[in-house]
Amino acid sequence: MKLKHITAAIAIAAALLPGAAQAHRGWLLPSATVLSGTEPWVTVDAAISNDLFYFEHVAMGLDNLVVFTPDGSPGKAENAAKGRYRSTFDVKLSQPGTYKIAVVNNGANASFKVDGVQKRVRAASLEALAAQIPANAQEVQVSVSAGRNEIFVTSGKPTDKVLAPTGQGLELVPITHPNDLTAGETAQFRFVLDGKPAANIAVTVIPGGIRYRDKLGEIKLTSDAEGKISVKWPEPGMYWLSAAPARDPNAPRTAEAGTLDKPARRASYVTTLEVLAQ
Repeated sequence: MKLKHITAAIAIAAALLPGAAQAHRGWLLPSATVLSGTEPWVTVDAAISNDLFYFEHVAMGLDNLVVFTPDGSPGKAENAAKGRYRSTFDVKLSQPGTYKIAVVNNGANASFKVDGVQKRVRAASLEALAAQIPANAQEVQVSVSAGRNEIFVTSGKPTDKVLAPTGQGLELVPITHPNDLTAGETAQFRFVLDGKPAANIAVTVIPGGIRYRDKLGEIKLTSDAEGKISVKWPEPGMYWLSAAPARDPNAPRTAEAGTLDKPARRASYVTTLEVLAQ
């Protein structure tokens, strides 16, 4: 058999293996989501991996980590460290109530040609990006992105102040409190984009432990006209929820290329939720 045929056969066989098509997923995993006692602590792991909640690819960066306390004021992450496969940090829950902990990555990208040479630049904002694009640039394509990966942790009785959206990017607004989820019951959430109801958001919910089963076990949902979804939890455990505006498969790819005046928009949201037994 010729080498190219052997290579093709190996590629086909690999594609048929369980988990071969899995993509890298970023996640935050708290040591607990509901705690009691006086000023308890929570430790959070942060990583990007194929198998959910298993460290095997790369650590997540913590440069854009933010913590919000139950009264809405900024909190503090302590003992932060970044290893080869995961980052980790602690948060002292000095107030009773619900905390929001998030890694928020916003940015702007552009590709263009100068004298026939293709170039790409990135910046934290659209204004900073514009300064990097020369006046003689051609075929300029611009996009802005907003990504949010967050978790909710409660000390004592759940509160809802930090559940209010910031009005920036794609966000989850819980109707059912995210720290009050029970197997066999249905939870409701609403998505907003820049503070407005986000219809047609494609949502994927995957239970942890995929490393130890053949099937992904994913639940696929789409938000309604008010941005709402309903999830019935099949069993207890940690769940990874990912959301992004659904893309029309019939739309041309060129529709995703924007300009400085009207940049293409990309938004995503991820959270980890703990579902308890009844």
